[in-house]
Amino acid sequence: MTEQAQPGGPSALDTVKLVAAIAILVGGIAAFYVLSTYPLAVRWLIVLASLGGGIAVALQSAQGRTFAQFVQGSRVELRKIVWPTRQETLQTTLVVFVAILVMGIFFWILDWILGSVTRALTGQGG
Repeated sequence: MTEQAQPGGPSALDTVKLVAAIAILVGGIAAFYVLSTYPLAVRWLIVLASLGGGIAVALQSAQGRTFAQFVQGSRVELRKIVWPTRQETLQTTLVVFVAILVMGIFFWILDWILGSVTRALTGQGG
């Protein structure tokens, strides 16, 4: 069976763009170490500039545009979230703490009972 190329899919040029983006980023990181005689702030600016340049080049590819659309869609979905009020958050937190306290006491009593039964059956302990 033969595969057909999907229109609008990633092309060889997109691959070149992604490789170039990675090369820009790696070059910036390498420059950080190679230019060790330069001030630290300058070296970090070079790394940040290479990061920005790499992202800019990567966003020009089909995969980069798809990722940018995903991020945009995620931001839209985040705006749709109805966050709990402060009172709801405090009430839920209180319920969780009470449940933890009750379960802790329950398991402490259960451990004490099982320990007593085990000591009675084995004849060990005081």
